[in-house]
Amino acid sequence: MKSQPLTPEEKATYEWQLWVPGFGEAGQEKLKGASVLISRIGGLGSLVAYELAAAGVGRLVLAHAGNIKPSDLHRQLLMTHAQLGKSRVACAERRLKELNPRLDILAVPENISEENAARLLREADLAVGCAPMFQERLALNRAAVEQRKPLVDCAMYELEASLTTIVPGQTPCLACLVPEPPAQWKRQFPVFGAVSGAIGCLGAMEAIKVLAGLGKPL
Repeated sequence: MKSQPLTPEEKATYEWQLWVPGFGEAGQEKLKGASVLISRIGGLGSLVAYELAAAGVGRLVLAHAGNIKPSDLHRQLLMTHAQLGKSRVACAERRLKELNPRLDILAVPENISEENAARLLREADLAVGCAPMFQERLALNRAAVEQRKPLVDCAMYELEASLTTIVPGQTPCLACLVPEPPAQWKRQFPVFGAVSGAIGCLGAMEAIKVLAGLGKPL
């Protein structure tokens, strides 16, 4: 990750966050030079991607397979009714570039797996895991540990949520907390969009803190 100087337009766009103590133009330049992999852009990942795009992260790698379904629309805020039946990542890319046309996006119509995790993480400086399946979360965790890249792991169920930032070599990893996928875990579970959105926003802030060296990660 290399800091990149800000243009006058970018200074104007991010003016209010440049006032945050300990961040300033140096922090914004770090965000501009950063690349973030987001594993799934559903209820959690949509908000992570939107907030990182708004904050001025220079490049996003969006990994999510499949097309938009009606049941996505109550929580996946990058998806639209007009795009039902069409690619999630294509819809997300268009929506994010409406917000930030300077954003570089690599849209990958794949879910994270043991086969692609290392390859996709090599495209990024940091990953945010927003997948519902433990297999995907643990695959991304293994790649992060091997490549010694930070991982922000976000999850939720019903009215509860969890968030932790993993820095290989400094903190325990996700497999330390969850060595094996729970046998009872199911792909479909109760979700309020407001809960997944809230933890997604906090996950985006964790990524910003790590990338910019701001404050102390969770």
